[in-house]
Amino acid sequence: MDATLSTALHRSQVIDLTTTGRRSGEARRIEIYLHAVDDRLVITGMPRPAKRAWLRNVEADPHVTLHLKDGVVADVPAVARVVTEPAERRPLLEAAARHWGRDDVDVMMEQSPLIELTVVDN
Repeated sequence: MDATLSTALHRSQVIDLTTTGRRSGEARRIEIYLHAVDDRLVITGMPRPAKRAWLRNVEADPHVTLHLKDGVVADVPAVARVVTEPAERRPLLEAAARHWGRDDVDVMMEQSPLIELTVVDN
């Protein structure tokens, strides 16, 4: 992977995420926040009791595209993994909470989606 692209990926930023609709099979694109936590790329969301459509789509098909749009503009294929294990979730959600200035990590543990992304080298 190009060093400029790698550097751009490993900074927290607003991106677009394209998933494949679990029922329609069509591309679904949303704006969302990418977090860089150490060498890991993760996406989470604000706590909400209902499961997000984008998360359901990832569960059905983990192949996604990250669309960088701030500084470096690029479409980056990746594979998403839903993070469910509490011991793995907590430090990632704590990092996101710090970035957002939140102090409700326990609520985030219960209600926030969380995926880890692995970039697919072409």
